[in-house]
Amino acid sequence: MKNNVLKLIKYLYYFSLIALLILYLFPGSLIGYFFYGDFGKQPNLIPNPTGTSINHALAFLYLSIICLIGYNRDKSFFRTIIFLILLSIILELFHYLIPNRSFEFLDLFANLFGTILGILMIIFYKKYKKI
Repeated sequence: MKNNVLKLIKYLYYFSLIALLILYLFPGSLIGYFFYGDFGKQPNLIPNPTGTSINHALAFLYLSIICLIGYNRDKSFFRTIIFLILLSIILELFHYLIPNRSFEFLDLFANLFGTILGILMIIFYKKYKKI
């Protein structure tokens, strides 16, 4: 049973990673199109003064947590952490190259914040639960 749950979490991670890559690398906002019919409009998941950067933090927090839960027993746990951090940086840097997208330092910070928060949560969980 436990192996099936772990497999399900890994599949959820891969599906989420692919979805994030599509949303991040598409030249415009797919979510904005689905909600508002406008590729140029970014929806706010949680209204706040920082704009859509909170969306970035939540997306990378979620992705980091499910990735590290799925791969917490692997020998490459440290490499997985490095991958997540680099992914959060590289995807935002790609916005320099993608038409109708713009690089923003606040989004980069939010990506890193969500990723690092997810990593710390899993590390503390592992430490105190002795996984």
